[in-house]
Amino acid sequence: MGRAFEFRKARKMKRWSAMSKAFTRIGKDIVMAVKEGGPDPDSNSRLRAVIQNAKSVNMPKDNVERAIKRASDKSLGDYKEVLFEGYAPHGIAILVETATDNNTRTVANVRSYFNKCNGNMGTSGSVEFMFDHTCNFRIPAEGLDPEEIELELIDFGAEEVFIDDDGILIYGPFESFGTLQKELENRELEILSSGFERIPQVTKSLNEEEAADVEKLLEKLEEDDDVQNVYHSMEE
Repeated sequence: MGRAFEFRKARKMKRWSAMSKAFTRIGKDIVMAVKEGGPDPDSNSRLRAVIQNAKSVNMPKDNVERAIKRASDKSLGDYKEVLFEGYAPHGIAILVETATDNNTRTVANVRSYFNKCNGNMGTSGSVEFMFDHTCNFRIPAEGLDPEEIELELIDFGAEEVFIDDDGILIYGPFESFGTLQKELENRELEILSSGFERIPQVTKSLNEEEAADVEKLLEKLEEDDDVQNVYHSMEE
């Protein structure tokens, strides 16, 4: 198994599987997708992907439809995706993905979390290169062989394919998202969910006390309404 498998296995055990803010995050994703490509999922591949993710966390269909309708209102402000970089205590690299309608507020909040937890917010590019930006798709496992799927999709960007309790996961580079999505749809393979992740190229092991210091910062970041995802280089 590769790094994507180990990364996913570790995160599955963490807070993300039961994140109470999932609907809020998906709502923002819907707004950004509609603003970018329109309200019709048939012609907007990004919106199709968000709707799949909404289903995967049991977001009611009515909620999704309301969010699409609201996002179509030209008077509604847009969310801007902003990436923040920095270091937690003990040299742990941190990447923070945000979706914000007020960048001044978000910058101030994120900087305050780093400062209060003895971390340092860095400049653009100071940490991002330490992570691989990947895309992923989950499809049902029934009747499919992960090794065969990997061989068939390798020419479309698939780099790692493995199975877990919830289906088959397919990982590839960030740039291969559209190609892989199109090929899966052409093969009429149901996409249960999809998304993007940043996988650390190297992780650092900390003792229990040091890890607790890092967790304080991670928790503050993840509680912020503007924060969509937080990635780090601490070994889980």
